[in-house]
Amino acid sequence: MSEQAEAAPAATQEEQKTEVAPEENKDVKENGTGEAEPVAEQEKEAPKEMRAVVLTGFGGLKSVKILKKPEPTVNEGEVLIRVKACGLNFQDLMVRQGAIDSPPKCPFILGFECAGEIEQVGEGVEGFSVGDQVVALPEYRAWAELVAVPAKYVFKLPKDISHLDAATITMNYTVAYILLFELAGLSKGKSILVHSVGGGVGQAVVQLAKTVPDVTIFGICSKGKHEALKNAKSPIDHLLERGSDYTSEIRKVLPDGVDIVLDCLCGEECNKGYNLLKPMGKYILYGSSNVVTGETKSFFSAARSWWQVDKVSPLKLFDENRTLCGFNLRRLMFQQGGHEFVGKAVQSVFALFQEQKIKPLLDSTWALEDVAEAMQKMHDRKNVGKVILDPSLEPKPKPATPAKGKSKEDKKKQSSEEKKEPEEKKEEEKKEEKKEEQLTNGDSAGDSDSKGKENSS
Repeated sequence: MSEQAEAAPAATQEEQKTEVAPEENKDVKENGTGEAEPVAEQEKEAPKEMRAVVLTGFGGLKSVKILKKPEPTVNEGEVLIRVKACGLNFQDLMVRQGAIDSPPKCPFILGFECAGEIEQVGEGVEGFSVGDQVVALPEYRAWAELVAVPAKYVFKLPKDISHLDAATITMNYTVAYILLFELAGLSKGKSILVHSVGGGVGQAVVQLAKTVPDVTIFGICSKGKHEALKNAKSPIDHLLERGSDYTSEIRKVLPDGVDIVLDCLCGEECNKGYNLLKPMGKYILYGSSNVVTGETKSFFSAARSWWQVDKVSPLKLFDENRTLCGFNLRRLMFQQGGHEFVGKAVQSVFALFQEQKIKPLLDSTWALEDVAEAMQKMHDRKNVGKVILDPSLEPKPKPATPAKGKSKEDKKKQSSEEKKEPEEKKEEEKKEEKKEEQLTNGDSAGDSDSKGKENSS
């Protein structure tokens, strides 16, 4: 009886253990510890990547790289755009050299202008939806396959404006529109002097100015662009050569000078332009491309451009009835809250395009990988019209690298081998001649061999 009594508690203990075991297993599963059934960790997906034009350091073209970067995420108040076309502007060259105020730290994605399709809309954004065709003027980061842009810098495209058209006209024609109609007050019968008339903004100024009757345009650009502008039938009344005594040429046509001077060069051109103004004339500076001389930033060029500009007193302006103005689109939009003002100008430009009163002049389109070549073309002032980057284009095939020069020893071996070849051919020819002589004497090859054996024996 005692053995049975002792066995009973042992059995109950074993039953309790078997009943507790599932709970212990449950704890193991919930805590994810132990070796019984470890919980599989969820593998984190690698972030998706995109191609982008990245500036790795301020300086020359070698610092511009095509790199894989993580796709941007959309923050509140932003939209995500799949980029179809990007605009290349002279300002991008100045950014590359570090010749602008307050540039971001390298590395960063270049570009201020792009057009494409909205793929995602962030919280708090109104007026935009997925699938909208838009053009954007972001503060950098435009030269990539995807860009997240604050909605206030994004503008919807009318149905008849393509991505290529949008990237060609938006920035250039918006700048030109503000210069002519907001600052200069262009009206019928006035005259204009336009520097760099062969570039994107220069051609935009010419076309917009010709929407006003009886406007006379003096355009200055390098001699190499004159023929291209004439072939493009650009409506410039007087085409002048850069570096020439253009002030005298203008005075021959208009002895009193011009009503408006649009200067994107700065330096000594400021003084010439101011002195060409009529009473009630307006001089407007909207760039300083004379600062960009070599491939990299030149402090001497910047200092010279500053030193060459005369300091004009407000009293002088008062006495001479002249006006000095300045316009910086980048500062107006990103630092002075002028995006609404710019947006109205953009819509006016789109309306003129739809009315076929303006027709953008496209110079060339490049793949992202060929951006350095595109930049070089603009740097050399060889573009006539707008330069575009297209992320969908295949890059140009790279030229085959020439084989390295052979060493002196290799050349000696080659020359000696070349000499040996004709000598070997001569020996073979002599042997064949001997055989032919033997055959003509009536001896076969076999006979000659047998004779040779007999002689040897």
